[in-house]
Order: sequence, then C-alpha cells, then structure tokens
Amino acid sequence: MTTGLERIATKAQKEAKLQFTSLAHHIRKERLSECLQSIPKDTASGIDGITREEAIETFEVWSNEMLTAVHRKGYHPPAVRRVWIPKPGKKEKRPLGIPSVADRALQRCTTDILTAVYEQDFLDCSFGGRPERGQHHALATLNEIISGKKVSWVLEADLKNFFGSLDHEWMMQFVEHRIGDPRVLQLIRRWLKVGVMESGSILKSEEGTPQGGSISVLLSNIYLHYVLDLWFQKAIKPRMQGEVYLIRYIDDFIVCFQYRCDATRFQEVLIKRLNKFKLELEPSKTRLIEFGRYASRNAKRKRNKKPETLYFLGFTHYCTHNRKGNFMVGRKTEKKRLKRSIGKVQEIMKRIRHWSIKDQVAKMNQMLQGHYNYYGIAGNMRCLIKVYQVAENYWRRMLSSRSQKSKVTWDKFQQIKSLFPLARPKIFIPFHRLKTYAVL
Repeated sequence: MTTGLERIATKAQKEAKLQFTSLAHHIRKERLSECLQSIPKDTASGIDGITREEAIETFEVWSNEMLTAVHRKGYHPPAVRRVWIPKPGKKEKRPLGIPSVADRALQRCTTDILTAVYEQDFLDCSFGGRPERGQHHALATLNEIISGKKVSWVLEADLKNFFGSLDHEWMMQFVEHRIGDPRVLQLIRRWLKVGVMESGSILKSEEGTPQGGSISVLLSNIYLHYVLDLWFQKAIKPRMQGEVYLIRYIDDFIVCFQYRCDATRFQEVLIKRLNKFKLELEPSKTRLIEFGRYASRNAKRKRNKKPETLYFLGFTHYCTHNRKGNFMVGRKTEKKRLKRSIGKVQEIMKRIRHWSIKDQVAKMNQMLQGHYNYYGIAGNMRCLIKVYQVAENYWRRMLSSRSQKSKVTWDKFQQIKSLFPLARPKIFIPFHRLKTYAVL
C-alpha cells in the first residue's frame, strides 16, 4: 500500500464514523498505469474491442481525457459486454460482464482507494475479495470453529442471484456512510447504472451490479457488511442462548450454532432481514444440518447413522476421527467439482493431442498444478490422486491413438514419463500454518 493510501487507512481506523469527502485526487495517472499493467495479458476486451496491449500503447492519449472527465464528474463508463459462462454441474449459465480494458483499470484504481477505507470497517467473518484473505482462510476458520467450539448445528446458505439483485438506492446509502466525495460517488452510481450489451443491444441496469469488474466485488462486500455481517454481530449474537459464528465468502455463508433453537430463530429473522434489502435465499443451496462432535456422537446412538455432510467452497466436509480417536472435520473435493475437474482435464487433452509431448506436458502440468494448489488440503489426497490417474491414463490413450504402432505400452509410457514427468499430487495447504479469523 502506498503512503497516500496508508494515511487513508490509518485515518479510517482511528475515526470509525468519519466520512471521507476528498478521495478522487488519489486517482492519478501513475496509479492508473500500475492498475492497467496489473491486468492479465490474456484478458478479454470490452465492447470497444481494444486489447490490453493496445490500451497500454495508447495510454498517454486516453488517460488524460479519462482523468479530466473523472475530476469534472463527466466520466461515463462504456457498457459492459455480457457473456454467458456455464455453472458447475448445471445446464444453466451465469452472466459475466466484461468492461473495457481502460474502464477496468479505473475500477481497480478506485477499488484500491476505497479498500483502504473499508478494510478498517469489514469484520473478520468475511473473506471473499479482500487482500491477504482467501477461500483457504475461510476453510481454516470453519475448521477451527467446528473442531474447537461448541457447535452442533450448521446453516449452509447461499443468496439467490445476488449480484443481479443489489438495490442501487440501498447500495448508495451504505457507501455514503463512509464516502462523501461527490466525484467518487458519481463514479459508483454510473458503474451501477452502466448498461449491458448483449446481441448488439444495450440493456439498462436498474438493479444489481455486473459480475466481472473489480468494483463489483468490493460493492458486494460493502452491501453484505451492512445487511448481514454488522447485523449478525450487533443484533443477533447478543440475543442467542449459545455460541454462534458466521463465515462469509462473497454471497456464500455458513452460520454455526450451539443450539438448534437459535438456528431456527435465526433462519426466520434472516429471511425478513434479506427481504428488507431486496435479497432472498437460494432454497436449493440453503439447509440446516446437525454437524460437529455432538452430531457425531448422536449419530452413533441412532443405529450408527452417519452425520450429514456440509458443502462449502468446493469441498464436502464430514465428521470423522483422527488416529487417537478424537473428533475432527474431514474434507474432500465435492463430487460435482471433482467431476468437473476430470471433464476439464479430458477436454483440454483432446485439444492438445497433436502438440509435441513437451508442450503437452507443460500444459497438463499447469492444469494439474492449479488443481492441486486449491484442492491440496490435508485429508484430500485420494481425490487428488484420482485426478492425476485420470490425466495419466487419458494421456497414454491419447498417445496411443496417434502412434503408428497403434498402442503405447506401459513400459514405453513410463519411459516417456521419466523424460517428461507429470506433476504428482501434493498437499499444499496445511491448515495449521494458515491464519484463522472470526473465532471470537
């Protein structure tokens, strides 16, 4: 964080109710250039068709015009290009908004400035879209809460069409608690209202914020900070009979309870709370289950039935015991995610079947390493090995199909692997080394 942003962060931390009335002067040419350079090289272009390389080459031309417009409150972001991407394990697709490259750089620049303020306000229970916090920190925190606290019931929840349902009026009211600079507020209003281009037509945005821009993630965190996190901390926890804990990753959240009566009461008031702010739960992804060490004991008394499993951030969490017989939470890759990963391996390998062996291995290892980096959690080795074995077997069949001798024997395949080894499964995320939060 630069010195200017550090001063903002320090001031925001010391004065929790301060409204910042002068922030736009931090949107400078140097910072805008840095944000542009940080955009990935293979990023898609917006409706203007301008690539990242072209935007960098013409930076001196458009940056001055953009900054002048921002400071005069005259900047109008171009409409975002909508594309539809498949949802994991479903036939339906999710809309993704792609802003122009220049607008994306401005969004990142503005997001960095606002993050300096809001990182001082956000609570430890939220993880998504925040610096130095990620899905593994959320998982480690969940593990510590269920393993070490008095947890017997868990509410697994997801918000229905969250990014498409954000109410613009409520959003601006929440932002104005901390931001009073009219230039920044004007920027946010126009990003919320920016149209979406689809099939050659521009559709107006009356609610929600397009997924795809960096400002959307920050705005979603601000929205749920006031709607859910603060409300849970200030109004819910003091009224519960037992211990309660919230863990949120963007619009996915888990609430842990000591008593079932607290869980059922919370579910009732949660629906009313969300409705007030134009949000609702996704019924298919929301359920209350008995989970934890006490659930494990109760299941044994009930004819050895196993406790239900919990789904969160791509993992199936289940009750088990360590070698000493003590309770612990086990994790494995969720079935749908595992099936999707295997399908992705096969799809990519079909595309690269005519590449050289060296290039094939480089691509496959990149894909496998990315999978291990996320799913390489202690206890999940069996699922990692399954993905590796699929890649190994499919690669041999692929080499056999293009071989003039019709089949690559296992001996020959082992020789190829010794020269061009596939990345083997490895546990990358030991929970005991990860910082945990929200255990209060």
